[in-house]
Formats: sequence, C-alpha cells, structure tokens
Amino acid sequence: MAPRMLLVRHGQTAWSLSGKHTGRTDIPLLDEGREGAELVGERLHRAPWNAVPDARVLTSGLLRASETCALAGFADRAQEWDALLEWDYGAYEGLTPAEIQAIRPGWFIWRDGVPGGESVADVTARADAAIDRIRTGGQDVLVFAHGHILRALAARWLGYDLTFGARIRLAPASLSVLGWAYDAPAVERWNDTGHLEHLEP
Repeated sequence: MAPRMLLVRHGQTAWSLSGKHTGRTDIPLLDEGREGAELVGERLHRAPWNAVPDARVLTSGLLRASETCALAGFADRAQEWDALLEWDYGAYEGLTPAEIQAIRPGWFIWRDGVPGGESVADVTARADAAIDRIRTGGQDVLVFAHGHILRALAARWLGYDLTFGARIRLAPASLSVLGWAYDAPAVERWNDTGHLEHLEP
C-alpha cells in the first residue's frame, strides 16, 4: 500500500489560545495542551492504530511539537525534521490577525506570505519536498507539527495550491490522516478531536 501521513497538531499553548502567530518562537504547552497530547497518544496506541508499529515518526524540533510527541508516547521512535517547522512568520511573529490587519489591511498569509519570513513559494517548496520524501519512503509516517505547515502539507498532498490550506482548519491535539482513494491522494480523516471531547466547555 502507498504510504500515508498521520498528522498530529501540537497541543494548546498560550499563544495558540490567544491567536498569536507562533512560528519559530519556542513556546511550551499549557497544562491543557499536555493533557491533549496525552489523549491523542492514548488514542493512537489503541485500535485501529495500535501505536502504528510500522510507521516512521517525525517531529518538528520546536518544543510544543516535540513535547506533544513525547507525551503521546512516541519520543523513543521520533526523529526531528526541519521540514516540519512552522511557517516562519518573520515580522509578524507573535502578532494576532487583528494586529497584523491594523498594520497591513487585507493581508492574507496564504496569498501574501510574510515580510522577513517565508513566502508562499517558500512554504510550497518545503511542503512538496517533504511529501516527495514521504511518498518514496515506503512506509506510513506519523508527523507531529504545527497548524499552518500541516495545512500546507495537506493542500499539496491533494495537489492544490497552498491557498487551499485556508479552508481546512486544524485544532490543537487533533488527528488527521492523508492517504489514497482510487489511486489518487485523498483525505481519510481531518481535524478529528473526538479524544478531546471531555475537555471542551
């Protein structure tokens, strides 16, 4: 069977909770984020996943992703991979969407990129290189990473322009699966947070 990608977005952080763009700033998980990471790990260790024993485990090296990976129970198998780092937000690092709009009305990251950070072309190239490597690797891959880069990977997995990433929201500690249908790239599962239901207010 062709390789699939199982995607886990890192658990909740103070900046993700407040809506601040968190690119390369190393923000730790909140207690809620740690619990979410443990819960997604418990889910992945149960049927039908059974700890995905034949999958390669890859994580962004940023603390919020690597800590999610560890709390989920995969640290012993994980390899850090720079291709999974979050979009470099450059001059907009740490700002909320409203703060950015005040500086640059009409700004849309999926079209405009960021000054002093990564362009749409940069992120597209990074996502494409990662997908090429995964598809030729011969095994499923379990990925722990960040909201924007995971949405970028999904868009490119499906063959869409990066702007498609704007249409597929991704919650902290969610589980998604990119696979195949009729020999074409497909979404098998997206933004699944069933394991977090008891945490919701």
